[in-house]
Amino acid sequence: MTPRAGLLDLIRTAPDVEALLSSFGFDVGRKPSGEGERLASGSPLEAVAGEFSGGTFFLCPEEDGRRAVVFANSEGEGGLIADDLASALEIVIGLEWQDCLRFSGGGDLEVMQATARHLERYPTGARPGVAEDRARAAAALSLEVVPVPDLVVRLHDAVRRTEPHHVVIADDGQACDPLFGEHSEPRLGGWS
Repeated sequence: MTPRAGLLDLIRTAPDVEALLSSFGFDVGRKPSGEGERLASGSPLEAVAGEFSGGTFFLCPEEDGRRAVVFANSEGEGGLIADDLASALEIVIGLEWQDCLRFSGGGDLEVMQATARHLERYPTGARPGVAEDRARAAAALSLEVVPVPDLVVRLHDAVRRTEPHHVVIADDGQACDPLFGEHSEPRLGGWS
């Protein structure tokens, strides 16, 4: 079993694993957009990966032997997504997590579950073979393949716990907006 603390080292030294995670939007080779992000407490954040549209994954300072993971996107939203890197990666590879947050009805768990169900029914148009890629990534990192409804609950719980300890302050000094989006589904045409 891969030690959870060594996940970043494993990703960085295994090009095939790095490429696979990059396809899920967790790219350790992508440079973060800003270097001044920190927690509202003033604690520094360690940028560990970027994603397609300019967002950055950060490790928080260690607490109780774990380093929580926060995410800040390019739209000024940010917050806690998991209590450690392994849990964050299980969410990243196992769930269309950003859309579940974007279309969460302001953080309504039932709306997030409905969004996840819809996105799981229609993954092939955007990404054929996603189930196989998820299984390969989980196996390579000794992670669990967690059922989507459970991942939604984990993500919802983490984002709800953003305040007060995991509020991200952007490099411009402003607190990031919450990760929960107000809409329940896409505005034009819904989940057609």
